[in-house]
Amino acid sequence: MKRIDYIRFAVIVLSLLTVIQAKSQQPDESGMIRKVYNEALTSYEAYHNLEWLCKNTKGRICGRPEAAEAVEFTRQTMNKMGLDSVWLQPIMVKSWDRGEKEIARIVSAKFGTVSVPSCALGWSTGTGDPGLSAKVVEIRSMDELKKKTRREIEGCIVFFNQPMKLTNLGTFTSYGESVWQRTNGPVEAGKLGAVGCVIRSMGIEIDDFPHTGITRYDDTVKPIPAIAISTRAAEMLSDYLAADPGLNFFFRTTCLAGPDVPSFNVIGEIRGSDFPNEIITIGGHLDAWDIAEGAHDDGGGCIQSMEVLRLYLATGIRPRHTVRAVMFMDEEVAQRGGQQYAKEASDKGEKHIAALESDRGVFQPRALAVTGNPSQMKKLAEWQPLFDPYDVKLISGGGGADVGPLKSFYPEILFMGIIPEDQRYFKLHHAASDTFEQVDRREMQLGAAGMASLVYLYDKYGL
Repeated sequence: MKRIDYIRFAVIVLSLLTVIQAKSQQPDESGMIRKVYNEALTSYEAYHNLEWLCKNTKGRICGRPEAAEAVEFTRQTMNKMGLDSVWLQPIMVKSWDRGEKEIARIVSAKFGTVSVPSCALGWSTGTGDPGLSAKVVEIRSMDELKKKTRREIEGCIVFFNQPMKLTNLGTFTSYGESVWQRTNGPVEAGKLGAVGCVIRSMGIEIDDFPHTGITRYDDTVKPIPAIAISTRAAEMLSDYLAADPGLNFFFRTTCLAGPDVPSFNVIGEIRGSDFPNEIITIGGHLDAWDIAEGAHDDGGGCIQSMEVLRLYLATGIRPRHTVRAVMFMDEEVAQRGGQQYAKEASDKGEKHIAALESDRGVFQPRALAVTGNPSQMKKLAEWQPLFDPYDVKLISGGGGADVGPLKSFYPEILFMGIIPEDQRYFKLHHAASDTFEQVDRREMQLGAAGMASLVYLYDKYGL
């Protein structure tokens, strides 16, 4: 054999050894993951649990009787699963009552009086009787608001009308760019002397469903009543204003904030066989806005989290670390459930090593995300072939509002997340259209199986 042939032969052998070594470093877990997916796809238990939750606890915003019913249902459901432990974690939450059905009208000398779909923003103050009527100033951006003077705004109703940007491929990006007008718009309008606030709903499509959501006041600024109107109504109001700048807008709300009241996080776990004191948390938030069933936001995320534990029991997986499902309360308002969970974990001396939150809807899963260092992400990439059959990518990301407070007590914690298809989410988010019927069982179960598989690999092999 010629020298050059020896060199080629050596290169081929080294290449083969490298491939063999790389494969030997990858876990051979395709069979177990297939078993998890098979169990998820053939089971209707989680889907029926979500149906009960949606149809029997609609409007389970924190502090309401429906939220208490949801707490008891999820507690009983996890007790029936045969977990090692199930308990309620007390928290104090804010309370707020929407009151009577909102009334909203455009009052124009040119177009007449037109009723529009509306809902009060969460934790808004009410107008009281007989309601509020004033001229309207339309604002399309934060920059436009900053240019307004008190003289231009005082005594008026500010109409925030910045649509979610349709050309962004990711709808969460569009939401992030526009949601300021709901969370901060009323207080900024109040600073300039506005008497009320009307917000274009944070919805991606033109329809007749108003979307609610929290608005935040400032103790130094007198709170003003704030409502959202549907996107179609916002288009109408804008068009009418262009033709009749002197028109008025009328709305009446009777919402009222109340005192702090007791509620609970609901927690269930399977104890780890090797490291029972090291905890992996999986969770979603149990509260949902009072106008909705909260199927995608976030009843489905809670049910998926419980389903991970059921899948482990059904497939015979005994985790090495403790795997804990948490139904967090109060994500929509003040995140007190997540804060209390993290504080109590620290006070008890628990060791939390990872946390996964499902709170982006339960549509077709596109990716499983991990926030890790370069070494961890390199190892994560080695698991990608295990998820290729299910068309799920392993990417950088993860975390959430409820698991986020754990970072203050556990700086090295690994955050994970599930990233579903998001094109439909903001048609439903915080609206009465977020119903059980909008959930596809297979999509939800594929997400639960992906979550279970990622946590299974991390629990067994680490990152």
